Amino acid sequence: MKLSHLASPGFTLVEMLLAVTLMALLLALAYGGLHAAAQASARGQVQLEQTERLRMAHQFVRRELNQMLPLPYGLDDQNQLSVLFEGGGYFAQFVAPMPGYLGAGGPQVQRFELIQGDNGLQLVFTHALLQGFEQSMLSEQEPVVLLDGLQYGQFEYLSRDENGQPGDWTPGWTDPTTLPLAVRIRLGMPEGSRVAWPELTTGVRIDPMAISHVGIQRDYANPIQEMIQRRRDSQNGGDTGE
Repeated sequence: MKLSHLASPGFTLVEMLLAVTLMALLLALAYGGLHAAAQASARGQVQLEQTERLRMAHQFVRRELNQMLPLPYGLDDQNQLSVLFEGGGYFAQFVAPMPGYLGAGGPQVQRFELIQGDNGLQLVFTHALLQGFEQSMLSEQEPVVLLDGLQYGQFEYLSRDENGQPGDWTPGWTDPTTLPLAVRIRLGMPEGSRVAWPELTTGVRIDPMAISHVGIQRDYANPIQEMIQRRRDSQNGGDTGE
């Protein structure tokens, strides 16, 4: 008796090659999609970081300019301690309180400046305590780089005209014994950047015309120094009472 053997169904070589080719195409498409998604996520993360850094720098610069104090930190041409503000097209220097724990020790001389870096202009920040201040103290520490790779930058200042009204914007401040009405900073972000610097224009809180005593204009520093002295006297009196 003969047994008949049925041939087992299988894949031909052509079918195997076709299946492998289709699988390779599907894997390539899947990898391409994952790679594109990863790149998009990375670009999005970079943009978020750039946006956050820009926002923090913008808020910090605005806050410090807005809170500048009319306290002298330097000598004028007559060797008098009356320099309150210095500014040019690429820098601004003044006295203001530092935020948070950085403000320990009192007001500080602050300087925002545009300098040339490896990737373009940098907006940098330096500071030193007002007490015992000397200009060389600002160069004793490494500047804090707020923004890097800028294409251009410009500081401008608003002053009063001869009638006491707001005048024109100027890239240089000529009277260091007075404060500007406002400061404006224009910056060009790096090429290809998807974020833009919102033009910063901020006014100075303390109006020099508002500081007077019995109708007579007084030195900027007097009211603030008297306020600090009264606070110290009050604290000393409270400590003695205890």
